[in-house]
Amino acid sequence: MTGHAQKLEVSSLTVTGDGGRRLLCVDSLTIAAGSAVVVRGPSGAGKSTFLYALAGMIAPETGQIRWGETDIAPLPEPARAAFRRRNMGFVFQEHLVFEELSAPENAAIAALYSGRADRGRIRDRAAAELARLGLDGVGTRRSDTFSGGERQRIAVARALAGGPGIILADEPTASLDRDNADRLARDLVTLARTEGRTLIAVSHDPALHERADRLIDIVDGRLLEAADG
Repeated sequence: MTGHAQKLEVSSLTVTGDGGRRLLCVDSLTIAAGSAVVVRGPSGAGKSTFLYALAGMIAPETGQIRWGETDIAPLPEPARAAFRRRNMGFVFQEHLVFEELSAPENAAIAALYSGRADRGRIRDRAAAELARLGLDGVGTRRSDTFSGGERQRIAVARALAGGPGIILADEPTASLDRDNADRLARDLVTLARTEGRTLIAVSHDPALHERADRLIDIVDGRLLEAADG
């Protein structure tokens, strides 16, 4: 089933690293469902830690991470993983496509791990997302024959193929040339707005900053500035 955009509420969140060093501290944050939000800050500030905590990939020391009615912070890892599969799509800085597979095979990879009833839907949606991103009609070409920008768009289609209500992106345009970065920034924000998804992207890219509904700054692991959600 296609997911719905979800409101995010974070409170009293701390994430620590080796030796108890504080990596992230967020007292309070609310992000409205369906928002396009960009997180920015210096390298090493805690931006990726923040994103992975929101995804439940990092267990916090304290606090709540509530997506809609579900607080994922206290859940065991299998339950957090199940929540991610149902609700989230990811776009990473490195496109991480399987080079030996075709674009449609890459985009529909989630079908291999889904129940029989969902496989056709995922494949159909993967094809539709590839077409939306300008990669229809590519047939069975191996993904290693595509440019970096095209491979990143394949990765975006893969993230969206399950119809997630939440899109999380970690420096999605960093490895792209300016034209492809601008196109991907536009596509991500447009998809979030037109399909009612919640987009949270970590990015240094002004093209994403300019298009976002909201900017959040993180410095030294602490949220310094955030408009009301």
